[in-house]
Amino acid sequence: MSAVLLPMGAEAAEPPERRGLTRDGVRLMAVRPGSTTSARFRDLPDLLEPGDLVVVNTSATVPARLTVRRADGSTTPLHVSTTLDDGSWVVEVRRPTDDGPETGLEPGAALDLPGGVRLVLRDGFPDPAAPGRLWRAHATPAVAVPAYLERHGRPVHYGHLTAPVSLADVRNVYAGEPGSAENASAGRPFTDRLLVRLMARGVPVAPLVLHAGVSSPEVHEPPAPERYRVPEVTARLVTATRAAGRRVVAVGTTVTRALETVTGDDGVTRPGEGWTDLVLGPDRPTRAVTGLLTGLHAPEASHVLLLEAVAGTDLVARAYAAAAAGGYLWHEFGDSMLFLP
Repeated sequence: MSAVLLPMGAEAAEPPERRGLTRDGVRLMAVRPGSTTSARFRDLPDLLEPGDLVVVNTSATVPARLTVRRADGSTTPLHVSTTLDDGSWVVEVRRPTDDGPETGLEPGAALDLPGGVRLVLRDGFPDPAAPGRLWRAHATPAVAVPAYLERHGRPVHYGHLTAPVSLADVRNVYAGEPGSAENASAGRPFTDRLLVRLMARGVPVAPLVLHAGVSSPEVHEPPAPERYRVPEVTARLVTATRAAGRRVVAVGTTVTRALETVTGDDGVTRPGEGWTDLVLGPDRPTRAVTGLLTGLHAPEASHVLLLEAVAGTDLVARAYAAAAAGGYLWHEFGDSMLFLP
């Protein structure tokens, strides 16, 4: 995948609504082993068959970016990735100059946050012995993090965006439970009307929750542990769909990660919740997911390995080459792909 070079202008720099499109008006490449066709996202129901199952992540994005003050008095961005069961925060400090990840920090460094909160960096996450991009940190006084971020934060954004985005820009229409630092953006093109059209075609839509942390477009590392919940009704629908010989289409890498965490070697998907550190790839193919709706990720990103776990290395490489040649747009506000067997 590293051989794919993004053409000039291939990064979506703003939401499609600011480009004169509707949410479901972005391009959609349907990719099968023997064919590649171009459509619009609103055409999704026509690309699926009655009895297929679509699974979505209903985690809602929170405004996880803060401006904080360092000990020397300078200010810098901070991304709040998640909170742990013991109340610790997992955070990423960003550089104020180019907004890349700050990796020159030491345990014990203190940051002053808005609203009189002080955050002290403790150790690395997920490996305490190897501090790097993500830190486990302790906040005083203790605050209810979702409410605190709603008051003081703003959405996470990266350098390919030309202007700030609103919380509405980074939330999917079916999002309901706040908790993700970054949007599960594969589902962003869905509209209420499109969901109804899917169900009218006989394609059920089932929910789960995975609270996505902050990834890094610069570091290209495997995803850190993330909190998930797969309800019983979704687990039963996935197992029944596979048993009937129909397709289970995951909307994004977060859905794929959650479903594969609770699917055993026997192919049965069971309800479950907790933290997942599962990393999928060619050496750990999927057991439950047979189709995947996804945005276009940076060619070196670890998310691409997950795509390969679903669709295979050669098919993903051909699809990305076609997308680069065809003028598709990358990143969270860009175009989409649908991988089908």
